[in-house]
Amino acid sequence: MKRKIAIVGYAQTHHEHDPPNTREGMVFEAAKGALDKAGITKEAIDTVINVSSDYQDGRTISNLFLVMAEGAYLKDESKVEMDGAFGVLYAMMRILSGNHDTALVVGVTQGSIFSPHQISFYTLDPTFDRQIGLLNDVSTAAIQARMYKNKYGVSDEQIAMVSVKNLVNAASNPYAHRKIPDITVKEVLESKLYYDPIRELNISPISDGACALVLASEEKAKEITDAPVWIKGVGSCQDSYLRDRILLKLESLETAAKKAYEMAELKNPSTELDIAEVTERFSHEELMIYEALGLCSEGKGKIIIETGITERKGQMPVNPSGGALGADPVCATGLVRIVEAAKQIRGEAGKHQIQGVRQALAHGQTGLCAQSNIVFILGGEG
Repeated sequence: MKRKIAIVGYAQTHHEHDPPNTREGMVFEAAKGALDKAGITKEAIDTVINVSSDYQDGRTISNLFLVMAEGAYLKDESKVEMDGAFGVLYAMMRILSGNHDTALVVGVTQGSIFSPHQISFYTLDPTFDRQIGLLNDVSTAAIQARMYKNKYGVSDEQIAMVSVKNLVNAASNPYAHRKIPDITVKEVLESKLYYDPIRELNISPISDGACALVLASEEKAKEITDAPVWIKGVGSCQDSYLRDRILLKLESLETAAKKAYEMAELKNPSTELDIAEVTERFSHEELMIYEALGLCSEGKGKIIIETGITERKGQMPVNPSGGALGADPVCATGLVRIVEAAKQIRGEAGKHQIQGVRQALAHGQTGLCAQSNIVFILGGEG
């Protein structure tokens, strides 16, 4: 990138199901918190990117009602109806255009209003898959998990280990929704079965929550803070429709990661990255994410989880915050991953802080079986 961009402020709400707060209230809390963290007021923001979904919100042009809450009144404002991490890419492009120096990105979903699992049905092919009525995000994830298990000899216990790791980690995160500090593999395997082999504790919870961050050009960032978190690399890719792609691996994530690594000049991500915050809406996805990110070879994600490499005290901690299994406010989830990675770099992650983090990866996804993926490489050096 010809123009360096940094994260200079961030905030998130406490993620939970049906909290005593409105959508507008959550957006205001996150947006104001991010501005306060950066030490600036809304007048210093040039452009605002809202990340929300008309389907998730149950109303058209849903960002219209959030303009005041996010501080976008009389400002350049736009909307992204995907994962929050894609909103950050959009904001970056606006700054890179030279038209803006600062941007506020705000992501929000109130999952308790309308279940994201019901909404997933409307992303299906309307002429065939939707008419049959058998597929949704959970059933398609079950098909993917079964194919992956059969191909690489992955056990239910190995998949459950992802849930255990992330839900234990979430217990140390004050913003997480689902926290089970003493959970066991046995409890995961005994939780309610939805579509074999997907069980309740293999699925991210339905969360309400908002997250926001402030981006600034290099010049502005140095004026605002002494501890900017630089975006060193970014890559995104969208795969084909569900029936037209290979479900055994996340090829679009692999492509996105390679682009991000190349931009950040990473040669060996498993040794050059200190932590990763990834969006795993289903336990088996995290094993596949390890492989797509190049942390191990194809089919070896099960070894990574078994050997403890991605544990909080492992060689390459993944989701020390608890990841999406700890909280999944859909349109804000990827944004949360970026914020959590930035907090690690600045040493502000509290009880789930990993010591000595200099470079981190953040990942967002959207679509059935992780159809679209985006990867950010963040660093704290100047």
